[in-house]
Amino acid sequence: MTILKTISRRAIFRRAMSLTLALGLAAALLPFSRNAASAATPDEIKARGKFLVGVLTDYPPFGGTDANQKPAGYDADVAVLMAKSLGVPLELVPVTGPNRIPYLLTNKIDVLIATFGITAERQKQVLFSNPYSALTIYVLAPKNVVIQKPEDLKNVSIGTARASTQDTAISAIMPAGTQLKRYDDDATALQAIISGQIQAIGASNTILAQLNKDYPQLNIEPKITLKEQANGMAFRKADTALAEWSNKFIAEIAANGQLSEINKRWFGIPLSGLPPMPTF
Repeated sequence: MTILKTISRRAIFRRAMSLTLALGLAAALLPFSRNAASAATPDEIKARGKFLVGVLTDYPPFGGTDANQKPAGYDADVAVLMAKSLGVPLELVPVTGPNRIPYLLTNKIDVLIATFGITAERQKQVLFSNPYSALTIYVLAPKNVVIQKPEDLKNVSIGTARASTQDTAISAIMPAGTQLKRYDDDATALQAIISGQIQAIGASNTILAQLNKDYPQLNIEPKITLKEQANGMAFRKADTALAEWSNKFIAEIAANGQLSEINKRWFGIPLSGLPPMPTF
């Protein structure tokens, strides 16, 4: 019994010491993880001397990588201009769709510029800027294909991904008798227009950019705008000063043409305009 009690006491002691060390280590690490990007105002970012921006690297051309596997794309270019306006060096922090909000809320970054659609659900967690980009769904076709209005769809064969946003949007506007071909995914629909099986396609501006980059001879252009998803920069709820500064910055680069140049660089067309701030 005495030996068992001794072993039990030692086991309890070891567990207690392990717990104490673990808690101590967690406490030691916590300030570093929480304060990595604790700045909440432009002045605090300037004082720190670094601007930390979360960007996607798996969703080109909004967020991809360059030949050196560094973040590159529409969002990265906007971040570059933003850091320049602040007058501080930029550090781009790769994020993913699932970890975007956690990275922001745990202070690993100052702001998300990561093709982040403004939705009512997300507004419960973050503070959005005014839109700085839009994920736009179009009817796309070669330049020599005449499509100016929904009624013109009856005269062409058009394809789209089955049960997609663009499928729903086209179905809502097309006249009776339209030759709409539904494919299993965007990649199959994309291949159909490349091979000439269809004359037009319902797809996003990301597909438009891919077509213009890889198949410029097709002369694909937007014909009808079907839907726009407004994308905003995201901030922590308390960072109202940074969000307000960012809204002024977005208005400035939209007015002076810099944002349109970024859109042209990555999507092949000038920016036609930014969508309004969604209301919920």
